[in-house]
Amino acid sequence: MTAAATAVLAGVAALFAGLPPADAAPTAGPRVAAAAASRTMENLDRAVVAVRSSSTDVLISWRLLGLDPDSTGFNVYRSTGGASSTKLNSEVLTGATNFVDTTADLAKSNSYRVRPVVGGKEQPSSKTFTLGADHATEPVVRIPIEEGGPIKFTWVGDLDGDGAYDYVVDRQTTPQKIEAYRSDGELLWRMDMGPNSTDQNNIEGGSSTIDVGNWDGVTVQDLDSDGRAEVAVRIANGVTFGDGKTFTYSDDSHQFIAVLDGSTGAARATAPVPDDYLSDGPMYARFGVGYLDGTTPSLVAFMKNRVGSGDFNLMMTAWKFDGTTLSRQWKWLRGDQDAPDGHNTRIVDVDGDGKDEIAEIGFVLNGDGTLRYSLEPKGVIHGDRFYIGKMDPDRPGLQGYGIQQNNESGLREYYYDAADGSMIWQHSEDGVTDVGRGLVGDIDPRHPGMEAWSFSGIYNAPTGKLTEADTSLAPWPALGLWWDGDLGMELLNDGKLEKWDPADPKPSNSLPRVLTTSKFGAVGVGSAGNPTLVGDLMGDWREEAVYPNASNDELIVFTTDRPTDTRLYTLAHNPAYRNAMTVKGYLQSHEVDYYLGNGMSTPPRPDISYAPRS
Repeated sequence: MTAAATAVLAGVAALFAGLPPADAAPTAGPRVAAAAASRTMENLDRAVVAVRSSSTDVLISWRLLGLDPDSTGFNVYRSTGGASSTKLNSEVLTGATNFVDTTADLAKSNSYRVRPVVGGKEQPSSKTFTLGADHATEPVVRIPIEEGGPIKFTWVGDLDGDGAYDYVVDRQTTPQKIEAYRSDGELLWRMDMGPNSTDQNNIEGGSSTIDVGNWDGVTVQDLDSDGRAEVAVRIANGVTFGDGKTFTYSDDSHQFIAVLDGSTGAARATAPVPDDYLSDGPMYARFGVGYLDGTTPSLVAFMKNRVGSGDFNLMMTAWKFDGTTLSRQWKWLRGDQDAPDGHNTRIVDVDGDGKDEIAEIGFVLNGDGTLRYSLEPKGVIHGDRFYIGKMDPDRPGLQGYGIQQNNESGLREYYYDAADGSMIWQHSEDGVTDVGRGLVGDIDPRHPGMEAWSFSGIYNAPTGKLTEADTSLAPWPALGLWWDGDLGMELLNDGKLEKWDPADPKPSNSLPRVLTTSKFGAVGVGSAGNPTLVGDLMGDWREEAVYPNASNDELIVFTTDRPTDTRLYTLAHNPAYRNAMTVKGYLQSHEVDYYLGNGMSTPPRPDISYAPRS
């Protein structure tokens, strides 16, 4: 047996003896043995966060990790003005992972940390989070960054291996840039996308242009499972990596995929994009990450270019990075196959075998790059938005919901079985129209399961029953966000976080407001006022939304100031959700692979193991 294996077994034995493992990192959660076939995911820390929620109160929340034993409790400690820490709770907290501190002297700085309790024994402490003296009352964490141009997207990953999410942002300058920051805002590196990123046309742009239209060409994830995240980016001649080295090629048309060291921005590996469609010009890209073999991550690239002013070529590829080499696993060309695409990609295990598939709005590829099914024979064509998740708690497997753009049959929205593409219901209306927006989530506790809606009224997804026929009373289907702590989803629309009440519905322009992001200096992106990222980034299972400020020198991370009684492991340890955080396209809500909503059951423990902690 290797020394590493011996250490892991010793750690597991110590855990279940009620003692902290000898090799536990200071911020790590308890180690738990996992099956050899499980997928390796991030070794996240507790991500303690504190926000001043009123003139007297502070909400502290932290992560429950995916492999924490069910019995794990917590103690919360506070240090005021640099004094020694005091435990705030009289009994071990075994419920939801948040705590309201009503006794802090808020005229002084207060530092908070938690210690897990397993088998009656305290485990190593988390990192501390400090709330400054006389801190503003706001549901916000502010991360200072360098001055620069506008930001469209933010990605997160543990770039330095300390268990905390770090940030990668784009800069929509000419030429474009990518910047990486530690979790505290320290600049790690800056990449210049070069002269081939100056053409930023959203259909046919430069060979190294990123983040225009529904394209990104960038993602962040630990691709070699070593505990540190890499940055994957589609490049061409003339880009300068974060370590100052310039990539050169003999022409500007050939494109490559580069995997960068997350801490330095240096290229660790590059590989050429297949040139099947090179004669039609550069290919734009959407990147994402999935576990196509069920255990290790793969980079998935969705790439298109246009044939003259007509149809589009579509190529999809999967790539494996082993720490040294980036190798192509497969290539799929649509050609003349019936396979309608849209403006987003979802990478999720649709059939429950532990291995991820790649889903588009009108077709699904198996993890080996073969076509699993197409929805085109069922009348589905191109559309802007679709979702795959557990929408019906009583039906086996996952379900899908999508909307349509200019479908001549009148099809507007549809709901289907994600494993085989069989239709459950469809809604059509006379006339051809671009539906444009659609959303799923549990917003009506009177009906089991999620609701699904666009602009034809609100439907209960499992039954297809119309539950709100007055379209003027249906909320705008923008983004869903878990925020206030109950099991009904909130709605994030153009900088407004809103709550729809099915018992007292209001027009979409007068929904009850939970918060307005602009009041805290946030600036939305584009005509929809979108955040640059939505995800479970810190604290408990509720979600954060990241915006830049007007000067683009600060990331404003909105994080909940509401306590909850619901205890869930961090959404970032849910395989479907974490995959979704790696994909951009048209920004859409993420889905977990279990039913999250009113009347839900406790979700099963995810079949994962942790990467090493650097």
